[in-house]
Amino acid sequence: MAATNRTDDTSGTAEAEAAPGADSGPLPGGRAQPKTDKSEQTRALILETAMRLFQERGYEKTTMRAIATEAGVSVGNAYYYFSAKEFLIQGFYDRMTHDHAADARRRMAHTRDFAERLQIALDSWLDTAAPYHEFSAQFFRTAADPNSSLSPFSNESHPARATAVELFRDVLQGSELAPKLDAELVDLLPDVLWLHLMVVVLYWVFDRTEDTERTREFVRRSTPMAARVINLSRYRVFRPIVRDAKGLIQDFILPTIGKTAVK
Repeated sequence: MAATNRTDDTSGTAEAEAAPGADSGPLPGGRAQPKTDKSEQTRALILETAMRLFQERGYEKTTMRAIATEAGVSVGNAYYYFSAKEFLIQGFYDRMTHDHAADARRRMAHTRDFAERLQIALDSWLDTAAPYHEFSAQFFRTAADPNSSLSPFSNESHPARATAVELFRDVLQGSELAPKLDAELVDLLPDVLWLHLMVVVLYWVFDRTEDTERTREFVRRSTPMAARVINLSRYRVFRPIVRDAKGLIQDFILPTIGKTAVK
């Protein structure tokens, strides 16, 4: 995907106006890095306006010009923060990941049972993402391209992915199970749990049941199974299997995720 191609009603303008008070350093994937309160507020306003219009009109029918007009900023200013409409998806991913992590940590603050903490983290994602389900397939079509910088596995998505992985590290480290597991496995599991979330996300995108009930049932049934498998890994008899699984993950899965080092 040529992420900088602009196909809406801006007549192919190649240069965005400089945002007042904003720093010139870009984020990965064509996103401007806000460095002042004013520029952060402007960026947040553009993103919030875009999310509302995507819900009201659909992603395809919402142009950058419409977003800028509704937000009360110039088209050039909108392009300063998001170099193409597609990069609003990355902004959405960044914000939702942050909101999910904050909500999940609040919900699981008073429980140490690993299975419960994992269930809470996954349920929290479904609740946080619920308002955006109607147009999630449109987002997924763009993000699913393995060559796209908007893929959740890309280098550009690393900051949001790191936030999510750190949440799953907290899910494990804050539980009673973590001290009982092999230290190498504890280090690896947050990435594996994030991959489990990606499976849930994929199922959720295509779920058309009311309130995505099938996805919620999938989480309710799969989470205790995952927790039991992880719990069994602490027993000596399962150590050879655990080492084999760890090797497969390190050699074939983690290297496909942007900015993930094989340890």
